[in-house]
This record gives sequence, C-alpha cells and structure tokens, in this order.
Amino acid sequence: MRCVIARFPFDLTKSGVLESMKGVKPEQVTGESVTIGRRTYPAKQVGQIITRQDRRDFSAGEVLRAMAKLGFTCRVLPGATVPTRPLTPLQQASAMLGVPATA
Repeated sequence: MRCVIARFPFDLTKSGVLESMKGVKPEQVTGESVTIGRRTYPAKQVGQIITRQDRRDFSAGEVLRAMAKLGFTCRVLPGATVPTRPLTPLQQASAMLGVPATA
C-alpha cells in the first residue's frame, strides 16, 4: 500500500514492515506506539526504521496512520502529552493580560 510519510511516498506491506522490524530492540514507549508482532515500539522508532529518515522529519501521527492502514495496533498511552507549538511572544503577553492576540 502506498503511504505518505514526511512528504515522501512509500510502498509498504505488512510483511515488509515485519521484516524491517525483525531483530530491532524496542525503545521505551512514552507516547504513541505501534504493536508489531509481539513487541510494542514507539511510533517514531518505527518511522525511522521503515523510512530510513531522521525522526524529526515526520510526526508520530503520520506513522500511526500508515501502520493502522496496514492493520497494526496503534495506541497513545493515557496521560501522554502531545507536543504543541510554543506560543509566540505576542500570544504569551496576551495570555498573561487576558486579552485575545490580534496578530
């Protein structure tokens, strides 16, 4: 199946992902995860291995969408926070003053 991760198309198959992850030791899961076989991997680790790209080039959501389409179990741990963009200085000042930002 064709999946787009980090703006690049990949032809992924379930058996291909299983083969790629064979022998890979899972890192500690702190947020989004994918269960492949009997092991649970962080989504970013899976994305790095199957795309051979740096983890900063894609989001965990892109990997989760692709893995879910292939039939793997994907989950987010309860209480895990999804990083958001930091506030701009204008937004920070507006929040402190209780006034909506205009720009």
